[in-house]
Amino acid sequence: MAETGMTYSAAGVNIDEAERALGAVIPAIRATYGPRVIGGIGGFGGLFQAQFDGMERPILVSSIDGVGTKTKVAAMLGDFRSLGTDIVHHCANDILCQGAAPLFFMDYFGCSKLESDALMGVIQSAATACGELDCALIGGETAEMPGVYHDGEVDVVGAMVGVVDEAHRLPRGKMQAGDVVIGLASNGLHTNGYSLARRALFEAGSLSVHDPVPGLGTTLGEELLRPHKSYFASVHPLILEGVAIKAVAHITGGGLGGNMVRVMPSDVQAVLDRRTWTPLPIFNLIQEAGNVAEQEMFRVFNMGIGMVLIVDRDFAPAIVQRLSQAGEMAGIIGEIQRGSQDVQIV
Repeated sequence: MAETGMTYSAAGVNIDEAERALGAVIPAIRATYGPRVIGGIGGFGGLFQAQFDGMERPILVSSIDGVGTKTKVAAMLGDFRSLGTDIVHHCANDILCQGAAPLFFMDYFGCSKLESDALMGVIQSAATACGELDCALIGGETAEMPGVYHDGEVDVVGAMVGVVDEAHRLPRGKMQAGDVVIGLASNGLHTNGYSLARRALFEAGSLSVHDPVPGLGTTLGEELLRPHKSYFASVHPLILEGVAIKAVAHITGGGLGGNMVRVMPSDVQAVLDRRTWTPLPIFNLIQEAGNVAEQEMFRVFNMGIGMVLIVDRDFAPAIVQRLSQAGEMAGIIGEIQRGSQDVQIV
């Protein structure tokens, strides 16, 4: 009898399972394709026609990010379906800060042992989110790496390329004292701060993903897996209409202070009035369970503000009204003053 040789499957990598799972989501991927996607699925690179009708000086804008340890909460619940939405919306919000609209997206899914339901859930939700943004899911990578990732957990990363005409590129205009800061409400943690949140809630607070969240009518797991909100549909049309919006900041890791300074010149500061919005109950629960100082909460989490717009004061009321009509919870939360590049929350 011939000896049985070593196989890739026995070493922990199942190529057949990966191909089967990817095959199941091909229709969802193809549904994101428009006429500018050239070629099909399975090539060594995605092809996209670089034709930008109506733009005088098109500029490509790219972003790459990951879902982070939100994946560990998904693993606790055995529900990975929202993670694709998370990473697409995160990347779309990032390039929106330069005024860009999405063109195409690429995903990375890493794991120790491939679970087809997890992979299909991530890709299906990413495809759905891409379709809603008129963005092609043009390629991706599935990596099964036993010994690198922990069993039962996944890693989700995405990269997006968008385009903006130079006339609409942000930041723009002279940011100056008297300009207004408009805050757009988040719907939860989005995709940042989960390492601290998990330690506070599950270790210090001894809570379970199945415990209810006071004041929300959801379980802790449901609240933590709430998908990252996209602001593209409500904000991008306003960017295209004029110069009232001077800058946009996506409030991710680093909180309001760490992200707003990325779009501010060196000679102004932002002063935010803490009384103008109420953080969501999930943030209060994290703070209480982990005995986290308020300053640290604002440094790590979005604290209920997922995006800010810095606008000309004369246009601020109309912009808030337009955002509200688009379904956003938006309001004036501060102003720009003379000073060194800084954000103060008072």
